[in-house]
This record gives sequence, structure tokens and C-alpha cells, in this order.
Amino acid sequence: MRRRSISSLLRRRFLAQRVNPSPRRIMMTPPYQSEHRLDYIDWMRGLACLLMFQTHCYSSWLTPDGRKTGLYAGSQLAGTLPAPLFIFLSGVSVALITEKLREKDASRNAIAKKTIVRGAEIYGLGLLFRVQEFVLGYPISPWTDLFRVDVLNILGISMMLLGLLCWFTASPWRPQDPIGVQSRQNPAVAKWRNRGFVCALIAATVMALVTPVLWTSGRLRSLPWPIESYLNGVHTYGRPQAWLFPIFPWVAFAFVGLAIGFFLLSDYARRKEVSAFVVLGCLGVLACGCSLSFDAGPFRLYDPAIYDYWHSSPSFFLMRCGVLLIILFLAYAWCRWGFAEKGFSPVIQLGQTSLLVYWVHIEFVYGRLSILPKGRCSIAAATAGLVIIFVAMLALSIWRARWKKRPARVSQAGPAVAATAGSV
Repeated sequence: MRRRSISSLLRRRFLAQRVNPSPRRIMMTPPYQSEHRLDYIDWMRGLACLLMFQTHCYSSWLTPDGRKTGLYAGSQLAGTLPAPLFIFLSGVSVALITEKLREKDASRNAIAKKTIVRGAEIYGLGLLFRVQEFVLGYPISPWTDLFRVDVLNILGISMMLLGLLCWFTASPWRPQDPIGVQSRQNPAVAKWRNRGFVCALIAATVMALVTPVLWTSGRLRSLPWPIESYLNGVHTYGRPQAWLFPIFPWVAFAFVGLAIGFFLLSDYARRKEVSAFVVLGCLGVLACGCSLSFDAGPFRLYDPAIYDYWHSSPSFFLMRCGVLLIILFLAYAWCRWGFAEKGFSPVIQLGQTSLLVYWVHIEFVYGRLSILPKGRCSIAAATAGLVIIFVAMLALSIWRARWKKRPARVSQAGPAVAATAGSV
């Protein structure tokens, strides 16, 4: 009896520690383990949405004279940020999701399948989006637009490639291993994370270095243009287009995001979160400086005939990565010490539904449903239209967020009501 009572007491204490961990364990629990979304990631996505709105609105509605102003030039410069931001953050998100699944003892096959399937879904949505734009723009839209490589296409491809990289760098384990063997305290997981970090940086570097060649002298001209366009964005124009989103170099931003995500999950970043973000911000400044130095230096890795700093050079890619790291640090600082989380944040709200507002706003800016006449508006009129688009997309985002929460509230009423709601 005494032996049984002691074993029962030890069991009760063990369960109590799991339900009510010690203060030291609570202190060491990283913020990434929260069930809530990381606000600074949503804020960066929301920032990308805002920059995307203003770029598209001014580009679609301004008169030719309005396009000659400094406002339009600044708008187009800011418009170079949304696509890298979206792709970079997809890499960060994949790292966070992968780590969470690892802590739940998911196998590397299951983790890769989840990421690859999600990437395939987004790629499919990209194809569907192109079909929609072709149908709504018929007969003006050329059929070749169906094969244009857009940002949704490259987002989906990026996630699938990230899933493959995480699979190759992960170590398999036996299904009979005890629960918790792949938790974040396990050295094997840290080793896997480090391999993923290094391989992601190597992949990004290789893609950035190969891009100038694939865009010029090393073009795979024997391939059909719809396939070659996925490599260098040539489309039907006979030469790569900087406004399209081919694999080279755009997927490299996703690999950089994956590496940064793994860094943020490291033991150092968990223990010294603020210091980790300061390090990333400083690295961003250093990367921008190195980019300018490499471009101005006497050493040339490429022939001048194929070197194009502003479109395909590794130096420009390094500059944009530096800007992304600076924005990451500023977004984290704003969400931690600023007013981003003081009440309702429109930017965070947009970031939580970035795919939806991207999809919808295009038709009301560029399509037949454009709320203003294209190419015939003054700066004041285009700015007013921009405000309308922002308010409308914010309202759509709020509606979508509330609709997603609706099944959870309905499910509390009972299985029958929940089943009815699910069939709507």
C-alpha cells in the first residue's frame, strides 16, 4: 500500500508539473510557442499590402503627366518592396510551421507533405487567378497571359521548394521513438535546424549568382517560352522582363526567409530575442553597404555585357535582402514598443488576409471593374481612389476574419448546428 501511494503521489506531481510548469520553465518558453500569430509578421505583410495598393493605384489611374512627377517615381520605388516582402515572409512562416510540427513529433515526410501541399494550393490559386483575369478581360487580354508568371505562382513554387529543402536537411527517426524526442531541447533538432539554415543560405546564394547568366548568355532558348519564362521571366517578349516573377532570383528571397526563420528559432534568439533582432537589423545595414561596395569596386564577377545591377545582379539582391532585414527589425520594434498593438491595427489586419485583398483589389484597380478611369486621373483623384481601395480592402479583411471565427462560435452550440454551418 505504501509503495502504491508513493507511486500515485509521484504521478500526481508529474502531471501537475505538466499542467503548471515551474516559473523557470515559463521564463524559458519562447514567444514563438504562442498559439497566436506573430504580429510583426502580419504587420510586415500588411505593410506590403499598403505599398502594393499605392503602387497599383497610381500606376493604373494617373495621367501621362502625372507619371512624370516625383510622387509617381517614389511610388514605383516603394512598389519594389511588396513582392520580396511576401516571398521572404513565406520562408519565415515555413520555418516557424516546420518547427512547430517538429515539436509535435511529426515526421519529416509529414512536414514536407504539409508544406508542399500548401505550396501546390497557392500555385493552383495563381493559375486560377490568371484564368479569372483572362476571362474578365476577354477579348482584350491575350491568351498568352494565361502563362504569365505572377507572384502567386512563384509563392507556391517557393513553398514547394522550401518543403523539399526541409525534407533533405531533416533526419528521419523511428515512429516508436517516445513522445517529445524531437522537442526543441533535443540536440538533434538543433542540428537539423542548423543544417536547414546553412543549406537555405547556400541555395539563395547559388540562385543569386546564377541569375545574371540565365537572364543573358546562358538562356535556355531551346525550351518553350512558357517554361523558360518560369526560369527567367522571358514570356513572349524575347528577353527577360524585370516586372515578372521567375524562379531566378525570386525564390532566393524565400530561402533567405527560411534561414532567418531558423535563426529566430535558435537557442540564442529564444534566450535573447531583442538582441537577435538587433543583430538582424545590423546585418541588414551591413548588407546594403556591401552591395554598394561590390557594385562600385574594381572586381567584376560578370562580363559588363551581362551585368545589370538594378535587375539581375547578386549585388542588388544583397541590397534588397538588407532592406528586408532592416524592415524586419523595425517591424519587430514597432510591434513590441510602438503603437502597433495598442488597440486595433489596420496594418496587422490586412496582413492576416493578404492573399484575399491581393486577389480582390487587382480587379478594382486594373480590371474592368476599376473604380476610376485608367490613365486619366489627376494625383488628387488617384489618391482619393487609393483611400477608397484601402478602406474597402480593410472592411473585406475584417469581414473575412469574423467569418473565419464564426464556425468556432457556432460549434459551441452543438454538433447539429456546427454541421449546418459547415455546409453553408
